[in-house]
Amino acid sequence: MAEQIRFTKEHEWVLIREGLAIVGISDFAQKQLGDIVSIELPKVGSRFRQMQPIAIVDSIKASSDIYCPMSGEIVAVNECLLEHPELMNQSPYDLGWIVKIRPANMEEFDNLMTKAQYEEFIGEK
Repeated sequence: MAEQIRFTKEHEWVLIREGLAIVGISDFAQKQLGDIVSIELPKVGSRFRQMQPIAIVDSIKASSDIYCPMSGEIVAVNECLLEHPELMNQSPYDLGWIVKIRPANMEEFDNLMTKAQYEEFIGEK
């Protein structure tokens, strides 16, 4: 999975699976936020342009916008997060996914940071 994942400078991650972009926040981001206590999710069927805000995460430290890493249509939201927002802390790359998007432009994925580039960006390399 690590080689197929891309990141934004705003700390969202994207994984392409079966033609859909699965989106969440990075492990680095969840650690910076601390305990996540709630999330506002977008509606299925909504369309967003790249880097438009799509969700709001509230933690014990702050509220943060989550940005759409790729233009497209929301085809699924992780409703489990409404009752269990802590999944973003416990499993940011698996159970803590936020939305699935039908990408409008796959080239946007190629322009996001690779795992190695992201690690350098956050100072972990």
